[in-house]
Order: sequence, then C-alpha cells, then structure tokens
Amino acid sequence: MRPLKFFKREGHDPAPSKWAYRWERLWLRPGFRKLVRVFAPMGLACALGIAYFGQPERQQAMVDWVMEARASIETRPEFMVNLMAIDGASELLDSHIREVMPVDLPASSFDLDLEAMQAQVESLDAVKKVDLRIVAGGLLQVNVEERIPAIIWRGPDGLELLDAGGHRVASLARRMDRADLPIIAGEGGNVAVPESLQLIEAAEPIKDRVIGLVRVSELRWDLVLDRDQRIMLPQNGALDALDRVLALNEAKELLKRDIARVDIRNAQRPTLRLTTSALEDMRLLKGIEIKGSTEE
Repeated sequence: MRPLKFFKREGHDPAPSKWAYRWERLWLRPGFRKLVRVFAPMGLACALGIAYFGQPERQQAMVDWVMEARASIETRPEFMVNLMAIDGASELLDSHIREVMPVDLPASSFDLDLEAMQAQVESLDAVKKVDLRIVAGGLLQVNVEERIPAIIWRGPDGLELLDAGGHRVASLARRMDRADLPIIAGEGGNVAVPESLQLIEAAEPIKDRVIGLVRVSELRWDLVLDRDQRIMLPQNGALDALDRVLALNEAKELLKRDIARVDIRNAQRPTLRLTTSALEDMRLLKGIEIKGSTEE
C-alpha cells in the first residue's frame, strides 16, 4: 500500500471523479442494481430473439421443431391407446356406443377428449350413466349403466320403451316384442310413469284382465280392462281409489257384471255405467220400447 505522500508527489488526486462518484451512488440503490443485473440482460436477449426470429423462415423452422418434438413424445408407446372395452351395456347398446364414439384407435392419449366422448355417449337414450378412463396397457375403459325398460308408452311418435323414471330408452316396433311389459297411452303419460307403475302393481289381483292405462287430459288415469271395461280414477288419490274398487270387486265380483265404466273420480259419489246390452235388457224388463229393437 502506497503512502499518501506518493500520490502528492505524482500529482494524482485520490478522490473519485465526478462520474465515478455518481456511478457508485447509483450502484448503492437496489433498484438500479436489479435493472443492470436482470432487466438489461433480459432486454438484450429479447432484442436478439426478435431480430433472429423476425424472419418467417426461422419462425416456421421453430414451429416445425416444436411440433416434431411434441409428436415424438405423444406417440411414445406408453401414451398410445390401442383398444376400447365397454362393460355394462347390452350387445345392441355396445354397437351404438362404438358408432357414436368420436375416436379412431390407435390414438395418442393426448388427443382424446374424455369429457367430450362422455357427453357423446350420455346423449344416447339408453345410457343412464357412463364413466370413461384410460387404464394401463393402452386400454380405453368405458363403464356404462344402462337404462332398464319398465313400461311401454304409446305416444305421438308410436311405441316407446321408458324406464321407471319415464326417461326414453328406445323405440319399439311392435307391442308383442315386449309383451312382458305393461303399456300406457295418452298425452303426458310419459311424465307420470312412476304413478302408473304403482297402479299396475296395485292391480295385481286382476292382472289377467288389465290391458293398460290411459292418461286423460294429462291429469288422471283410466285403468282399461278387457270386455271394454274402464275404471276411471281421480286426479288425486288414484291408488287409494283403485284399492277400494278392487276390494269391492273381491267382495261382490263387481267387475264380472255387465258394467262398462266404474267412475270413482268423485270418491263421495262413485258411479257405475252399464253396458249397452245391459241397458237394453233393463229397459225391456221395465216395458220400455227400445227404438229399433224389433228391426232385424
């Protein structure tokens, strides 16, 4: 270390210059140091990058490189889906699912939109719930909960199979194709399927005579029997009303008589309507001339 008198002899002033002093003062500020150490290199790098990639040829070359790198990763064997397995679906539904699935296998798992595929499968009427997942071994597993037909509805578009909640399952060509299921008819019958199933279950004692149920004015049911008989049920309390009719039938064999309608819409005033032949017989017995009764 040189003594101070050395600088005096040489004519050198040990004090910093004006610009050196200002630089040292700026360097003491943290923000300035960060600007010089971080932002300045970043700005320089950005400027060089813009200058380099400003040419379209270099931009396209970079895009091609990125796409090739991505494809090389996505098409690796461990990311490929080669097979699809469907569990819980009938043979017919299985074929429908394979038709609507928007995927061609083999495919990369990165290219499969499972949410869109699930929504597509759930759009099928016969599908209640579906779960899609990719499992080890390159397998797309599709677990399906299928809707079970519970009733036939004769609606505006013909015969349709409905589940216990009234949801459409499929169309039906002929009634005899599902003779094991009960049938309902009438506008609005599909939205009252749970009640109709309860009524059909309650009519078990006369099930051999039950043809079906007809929805009237979208408000109430008529239970249709053979021999052109009907039990006209009320809008509210239909199940209790049917139970009373069945109890009366068991005690008095009501439905074996010449009765066309059992009107119990008003529980306080149940009404019986006789068949045409029974009315004619009654009038004859009372000596009432029936118009045209002598005509052959």
